[in-house]
Amino acid sequence: MEEKKNILTYEGLKKYEDELHELKVVKRKEVAEKIKEAREQGDLSENAEYDAAKDEQRDIEARIEALEKILKNAEVVVEEDVDLNKISIGCKVKIRDLEFEEDLEYKIVGSSEANSLKGKISNESPVGKALIGAKKGQTVTVETQAGTLKYKVLGIERSEV
Repeated sequence: MEEKKNILTYEGLKKYEDELHELKVVKRKEVAEKIKEAREQGDLSENAEYDAAKDEQRDIEARIEALEKILKNAEVVVEEDVDLNKISIGCKVKIRDLEFEEDLEYKIVGSSEANSLKGKISNESPVGKALIGAKKGQTVTVETQAGTLKYKVLGIERSEV
């Protein structure tokens, strides 16, 4: 079975690469030093510092593995090449919630970059799926667990990098 591609913006790619570098170069050394210091304290069977350092090491290695998997299967969207005639991954959209008469702005990103608190929605989310391919002036309907939502596309632009 082919692994799913992780669609990333350049900003997302850079963020993951920086985090991976930090974990491999800085955090691994820090935790190795903590383990060494804890070992020097003697009996490891009742050494809370040693256990905590080993737990931290396990978490770091798991995150490194996860990041390497994301990056191995990464497909980067070149935001300068995004077609602004229709909504696609890598663009910023301005939409109007027709029920609440509220304007919203989102950046459409791949699922591994999504963060609704920062206005980044996944192309795989219900709203993201409905918006992909829509054009300015078009109204899209989104079926959610909370009911049917309608959004009018007000604008499509490149997101600032």
